[in-house]
Order: sequence, then C-alpha cells, then structure tokens
Amino acid sequence: MTGGAGFIGTHVVTALHDAGHRVTVLDSGHPGAHRMPLPDTVAGAPVVRLDLRDGPGVTGVLAGVDAVVHQAAMVGLGVDLDDLPEYVGCNDLGTAVLLAAMARAGVHRLVLASSMVVYGEGAYDCAAHGPVRPAPRTVADLAAGRFEATCPSCGVAVTPGLVAEDAPLDPRSGYAATKVAQEHLTSAWARQTGGAVVALRYHNVYGPGMPRDTPYSGVAAMFRSSLEAGRAPRVFEDGGQRRDFVHVRDVAAANLAALDATDTGTGWRAYNVASGRPATIGQLATELARAAGGPPPVVTGEFRLADVRHVVASPTRAETELGFRAAVGLVDGIAEFAHAPLRG
Repeated sequence: MTGGAGFIGTHVVTALHDAGHRVTVLDSGHPGAHRMPLPDTVAGAPVVRLDLRDGPGVTGVLAGVDAVVHQAAMVGLGVDLDDLPEYVGCNDLGTAVLLAAMARAGVHRLVLASSMVVYGEGAYDCAAHGPVRPAPRTVADLAAGRFEATCPSCGVAVTPGLVAEDAPLDPRSGYAATKVAQEHLTSAWARQTGGAVVALRYHNVYGPGMPRDTPYSGVAAMFRSSLEAGRAPRVFEDGGQRRDFVHVRDVAAANLAALDATDTGTGWRAYNVASGRPATIGQLATELARAAGGPPPVVTGEFRLADVRHVVASPTRAETELGFRAAVGLVDGIAEFAHAPLRG
C-alpha cells in the first residue's frame, strides 16, 4: 500500500486490515501531506518510510506481495508552477519506478488512486448542438463574473450533466496532467505484463483525518479550518460550482471492491468513485458552517484559473461492475466532519 499513512491511505489500510488482508505501508512522509513524523504502524500494519523513486528500495519490499494499492501522490493545484517538477517526480516518475519493480517481482494486480481532475470540465449539453466540450474559461470571463461554461460552437450557456468514464480526458492543471499520465503508464504496464489495473477516479473526498489548511488541502478542509478559527468560509466564484463529495470511508470501501476485481481480471478499467448525489460548493460551505455552529459562508467572486465549473459523476459503472455504492450522505457526513479530528 503506497501512501498508506496519508489521509485516504489510512482509511484504506484500516479497511484492508478489517477485511483480513496483511498490509505493508510505504510512505515517503512528503511535507505536502505530512506535518508530523510518520507513525510506526497504521491499523497494525508496519510503515516503511520510502520514496517510490528509490527503485532498489521499492523492489526490496515487493517480495511475497500479491497486489499493490497505489495511493501515493502529491494532490491539489499546488502553489504555482514551481511545484510542477515535484508533482511530476512524485506522481509520474514514482509510478513508473513502482511499475517497473512490480514487473520484475511478478506482481500483476494494481489498484490506482486516480482523480476526477482527468476529465477537466464535466459533461455538458447544448440545446442546439447536443453534447459539447466547453473550452477553458478565460481570465476576462471569470473576472467579469461570467462563471458558467458555454458552447464552443454558439457561445450560449450549456447544461451540466453526469460525466461517465468513457468521457475524453482533458487535464487543466499540472496535477491533473500527472494523474492522466499515471493512468496511461498503468495502462501500458497492464498491456505489457498481462496485469490487472483498476483505476479509481476519486471525486471530492472529505472526512476525518483530512490535512488542515495547506495549499494542497481539499476545499472541505479549508472551510473547516476557517470555521475553527472563527472565520467565515470564503467561497470562490458564486458558489454554484457543482461537485460530488464522497466520504473517505466510502472511498476505502471502493478500494476493497477494486482489489477483489483485480483478483480475477486482466487489463485496465476506470471507475468513478462518487456518491451520485451532487452538491454545490456553496451548499457544502453552508452545511458545514451550520454543523460547526460557525459564521455563514461569504461568497467572494474570487477564482482560480485552473478550477473547472462543474464535475458531477455517473456512479453507474462502479455500481454495476464493482458492486460499489456510496453509503454516507452529505448531511450525515458533514455533521461528523464538522467535529472530526484533522491531520496536523
């Protein structure tokens, strides 16, 4: 299990342990995810401090391994383009070294933590032109408060829908580009080795143990940190951005289902890991403020150029093929998250 001492990783390791798997955790302790020293164990599983770019080190821990669950990655949009080499090094070079070591060790089962960011914008329909792929939003439009995507052919507003796994990939940030590269690397590995890869495209994951407010945190953790400090959550754009917020325990359950799928399959297959119940960023902030007893959110009109407007997933393939369906609703999940411990 790579990245097993991180936010999502600890929950996945716990789920694997509870299901009877014997797990070894690899984690580099990267400061983008860890402000405290790595623990010696996670859910009883030993933690090996190791950077995946260390080929001999990775090879040394793969003896006797049946499958790899690959969570390790730098996440988020980063601070600026100075972060880009580290994103590529950790996410893509690290994955390549891991895959080469797995091939040498004869390990042919892989679960990859991918992301909804590979899609760029979500699915849209134009009344006149049907399904369309909007162009990236411009600084001029965003600065003027024109946040909604428009049809590339006629320029009118388009209607957001559910993005499915066969949608074109259109990464719109450095992080997103590294996740697409991970998918392509693992797909090539599966073809060359006859291995089985399940790529889980996580949507907006939240829950206990999220990192506190850092440039690499998710929006839920940023809102939570503001509320803890007595500040109103600052909601960018107009708050109407639609996302699918999925609880981290559901993500752990999806990993268990994916691991089972690699036991009998070959080839490469992607799945959305989402609740199927979309909400806006404004709704998330409002619900969290209410649950925490803090000040209501402030809608700022600020924007980040790399953000997309709407990404809402279809959960159908994961339900049909993996038997995975998210169980934690947003209201219940946020009520817990409002008071749950965060990662220091």
